[in-house]
Amino acid sequence: MNADIIIVGAGLYGLTIAQQIVEHNATTRVQIIDVRDHIGGNAYSYVDKETGAEIHKYGAHLFHTSDERVWNYVNRFTKFTNYVHRVYTTHNNEVFPLPINLGTINQFFRACYTPAQARELVERQAGEYADVTPSNLNEQGIKLIGKPLYEAFIKNYTAKQWQTDPNLLPASIIRRLPVRFTYNNRYFKDTWEGLPADGYTAWFERMIDNPRITVTLGTDFFDTTQPLNKEALVGTVPVVYTGPIDRYFNYSLGTLKWRTVDFKEVRYDEDDHFGCPVMNFADADVPYTRAIEFKHFNPERSDRQNHDKTVVWYEYSRFAGRDDDPYYPVNTDGDKKMLAGYRAMAQSEPNVVFGGRLGQYAYFDMWATIDSALTAYEEKIAPMLA
Repeated sequence: MNADIIIVGAGLYGLTIAQQIVEHNATTRVQIIDVRDHIGGNAYSYVDKETGAEIHKYGAHLFHTSDERVWNYVNRFTKFTNYVHRVYTTHNNEVFPLPINLGTINQFFRACYTPAQARELVERQAGEYADVTPSNLNEQGIKLIGKPLYEAFIKNYTAKQWQTDPNLLPASIIRRLPVRFTYNNRYFKDTWEGLPADGYTAWFERMIDNPRITVTLGTDFFDTTQPLNKEALVGTVPVVYTGPIDRYFNYSLGTLKWRTVDFKEVRYDEDDHFGCPVMNFADADVPYTRAIEFKHFNPERSDRQNHDKTVVWYEYSRFAGRDDDPYYPVNTDGDKKMLAGYRAMAQSEPNVVFGGRLGQYAYFDMWATIDSALTAYEEKIAPMLA
């Protein structure tokens, strides 16, 4: 092995760490391994040959941030389009804008409320839950946006996401529900947003375009039949581990619970099927939670797209097994207790840094993953290499 440090996982966290190492250390050699056949983790994308659309293989990834350090950092490797994310939802065969805003409210109630009137209406519709501490998600939702809006747009969608009656889900899942008393339906409120002009994969490749970074794909860190394995490396060379923390310890304290998603691809013989990038489906009788029509993410590439075909992915949510791609941590009280035990064990691992959403059992937006990696490099990895 010709490396001074091993990074397990070629997602955004691992790539950022690798880039920082070679930038700030003149001779350090980095070996990245990943069990998948591509870099980029869940943000990986590729171009669909038939339609010309950029497919986000693990579901829609939209970059947005208000963190100036992160924004300046990512702009070193990619330019961003002026894409602004907007979402719509179908309820009772009618399409409404999201997040819930003055347009949603007036359309739903067939009214022309002013912002003040709409705010008063929503507060009034919270009813008996307005002044109580909610004991479950159902009560929390009603408290935040009133019963009619909650039951129309949130209740059944959330039940499909979690495969659980909202009365049985903790209120903490939806601490806030955005309601805007203007007609602004921009989904994110961050200072900057957009999509990488040349695609996600080109961005990631530029981050690690350095002869001192070696990437080996299709390599399982826990497979002792190949040399880049945990048993052979830990204790002999610094390791940055971005895989599941419970897997690292062979599930000795139990398995942390995750949600995952499945996708069903449908190709339509038409230029445009939904007219927007993301369409949610709020009703219980529709089995999928949302549909993604990828060509709408990049209207600036219209001249490179097939206008006789479009590709749509329908998204279904379920609990993850050990062999599934984990997306969202469930974070029950039992999970939190288990995680505390794993973190205590991690403290004893020689020269191993645990990071990323899997290594920390946390949901991160892309900007937060990068921010976490930049901080980890400064506070943990740079001193370790020194």
